[in-house]
Amino acid sequence: MNKDTIKTFGELKKSGYKSRSIKDELRENLKLKIKNNEEAFSGIHGYQYSVIPELERAILSRHNINFLGLRGQAKTRLARLMVGLLDEWMPIVEGSEINDDPFNPISRYARDLINTKGDQTPISWVHRDERFFEKLATPDVTVADLIGDVDPIKAANLKLSYADERVLHFGMIPRANRSIFVINELPDLQARIQVALFNILQEGDIQIRGFKLRLPLDMQFVFTANPEDYTNRGSIVTPLKDRIGSQILTHYPESIEIAKIITAQEAQLDERQKELVYVPEPARDLLEQISFEARDSEFIDHKSGVSARMSITAFENLLSTAERRSIKNGEESTTLRFGDFLGVIPSITGKVELVYEGEQEGAAAVALQLIGDAVKSLFPNYFPKIEKLKRPDETTPYDELVEWFFDGSGFELPDDLPDKEYREKLDSVEPLDKLIDKYQPDTPKEDRYFMKEFLLWALVEHKKLSKHRFAKGMQFKDLYGSYISGL
Repeated sequence: MNKDTIKTFGELKKSGYKSRSIKDELRENLKLKIKNNEEAFSGIHGYQYSVIPELERAILSRHNINFLGLRGQAKTRLARLMVGLLDEWMPIVEGSEINDDPFNPISRYARDLINTKGDQTPISWVHRDERFFEKLATPDVTVADLIGDVDPIKAANLKLSYADERVLHFGMIPRANRSIFVINELPDLQARIQVALFNILQEGDIQIRGFKLRLPLDMQFVFTANPEDYTNRGSIVTPLKDRIGSQILTHYPESIEIAKIITAQEAQLDERQKELVYVPEPARDLLEQISFEARDSEFIDHKSGVSARMSITAFENLLSTAERRSIKNGEESTTLRFGDFLGVIPSITGKVELVYEGEQEGAAAVALQLIGDAVKSLFPNYFPKIEKLKRPDETTPYDELVEWFFDGSGFELPDDLPDKEYREKLDSVEPLDKLIDKYQPDTPKEDRYFMKEFLLWALVEHKKLSKHRFAKGMQFKDLYGSYISGL
C-alpha cells in the first residue's frame, strides 16, 4: 500500500486496507516473525529462554503487561522494542487529537467530519515510532495529566458551554489511542490515580469532570514495577492488578558471558577510545564479576538491586582511566592494567544502595572489597586454589613468589607509569612469569601483564602479601614485613 497516494477516506477504502486493533496488530506481526524465525526483540540478551517467551505469549494472548523486576533489568527497553511489531504506517482522520481510525471514529470531531465529508474525509499517516507513549509514575501525576480536563480557553474560543464535550482537553492516555502506552514504576502512582485506570483497561470508559464519555480506546498498556516499591513507597491496587493480563518477572544476567555482551553493547565509547586501549579478556570477566559480588554482598541492599548500568558505566570509567594515563605519557596506545580498576570506584559507589553495615564501612571501602571479592572468585579459574591453612612442611605453587617479596624491601607500582617502565617493573618479579608459564601458558602476550598484577592482588586477598596505597600508586610487600614495619 502506497500511503503517498492515499489522501482521503474513499481512497483508503479502495486500497483494501483492513482496520484492526493494536493488540491484533501486535499479535499478527509477531506471528509472522515467529513463523519466519526472525528475532522480535533484538539487543536483549539473557532472556531468550525466560522473559521473551513469556512476553511473546502475552502478546499472542492480547494481554496488557506488567514487567516486575529490579532496576536495570531492561524492562523499559523491552516495552520500547514492542514498537517494532506495529505496522510501519497507520491511517488516522486528519486533525484528530486521539488518532481516530477512519473506519471506527470515536471522537466527536472525527464523527462530525466523516458525517460531513464522507469519502472525501482527509486522511493522514502516523509512523509506528510515534505510537509509543511513556509516563514515569510520580506522586504529582494527576488525573488531568493522564485522562484530561475541561479547557476553559477552548470553551471561550469556540463559544461553547461547559456542558459541551468539545470543551474537553484530552490527557496522555486518550492521545495515545491505537498506541503502546507505558507507565513506569506503577506502584509510585497514587491509589486514586490507579483507580482512574480501571475502566480504561476494562470497558474503555473515561470520565472527565462529570462527562462520562464512551471512548472505547484501543490501547496496549505496558506497566513496569520494582518489587522494592511494594513495601517502600506504594503498591499496585488489587483491582488494577486484576485487570493486567500478564505479569512477567525479569532478572539479571545469569552468567558472566551474557553480562559481557550487554556491557559491550551498551557502553558509550568513541572509536578512538576503542582503538587506543586494549582490554584483556580477564579484565572483562573481572568487571562483570564485581556486579555479581555486589548482588550477594552483605553490605548492599538486595531489595534495591544492582543495575546492569553499574558494569556499563564502570567499563566506561575503566577505559577512561587507561586513556587518561596514555594521554599524560604521550602514548598512542596502551593496555588496560589491573590498577585501572581503582578508577571504577565512583561508578560502583554511585550505583549501589548500602545497608547500615555498609554505611559504617564507607562506600569506597565497600567498592574496594567488591573488587577484592571478585578477584578471589575468579582466581581458581586461572591458578591453583590458595588454601587458608597449610602444614608446616607443605609447599605451595606460590612459595617462591612470597619469598621474593620477603627478601626484598617492597615493590611499588605507580599508577601513571609509561607502558615500557610498567612492563619492566613487573618483569623484575621473575616468579610471576614462572607461574603464568606453568598454569596459563596460552595467555596472549598482551594479557600477561594484567595477569601478573592479578596474581599479586589475589595473593593480597588471600593474606599471602600485603598492599598499601600511597599517593602515586600501590605498594606490595610480604605480609610479615608489612606487620613489622607497622610496629
